[in-house]
Amino acid sequence: MTDIPASAAGGGAMAQRKTAAVRTVSLWNIANILTMVRLLLVPAFVFLMLADGGHDPVWRAFAWAAFSIAMITDLFDGELARRYDLVTDFGKIADPIADKAIMGAALICLSALSDLPWWVTGVILFREIGITLMRFWVIRHGVIPASRGGKMKTLTQGVAVGMYILALSGPLATLRWWVMAAAVVLTVGTGLDYVRQAVVLRRAGLAAERADER
Repeated sequence: MTDIPASAAGGGAMAQRKTAAVRTVSLWNIANILTMVRLLLVPAFVFLMLADGGHDPVWRAFAWAAFSIAMITDLFDGELARRYDLVTDFGKIADPIADKAIMGAALICLSALSDLPWWVTGVILFREIGITLMRFWVIRHGVIPASRGGKMKTLTQGVAVGMYILALSGPLATLRWWVMAAAVVLTVGTGLDYVRQAVVLRRAGLAAERADER
């Protein structure tokens, strides 16, 4: 017979299992590497976009390639981090920064080159930065999940901006105007929905805190 109580032995085994389950996620994982690649692509994209006056079709094609790679990595890094348990504090901070940086750089370059009205750039950037700050504002009450509309907004923005980066003419130039119009509508609509969710979440969180104090 053993001198260790069964409960203690069971607790020790459970503790060992919990300890075994805890592992340190390396900063240098595939998800974070893709995020860092996206950050490094931002200055490269700006250089390609503005090269030779900013209107050379060849340079614009290279800029489109850099932008497309950045958008593709955005689709994969978050999914890889969640699927393979590679979430890190660096990734939580760097991923949204990389997203906003590449999109913001593209919009500002397009407006600076007079290819896109500044009000479009202003509306999109105001929404993106505002929603990011709002998420931090309510984060202690909970996390606002990405909605289907938000994902559609991101896809439509990426397609629209990509079409504006390319030196298109004729029907494709007209089509990109409509795609950008759809992106702006989705940007505003999903932004308002996120604000509504944030207000509801904060009210529920404050109500729960007051209930705990009683």
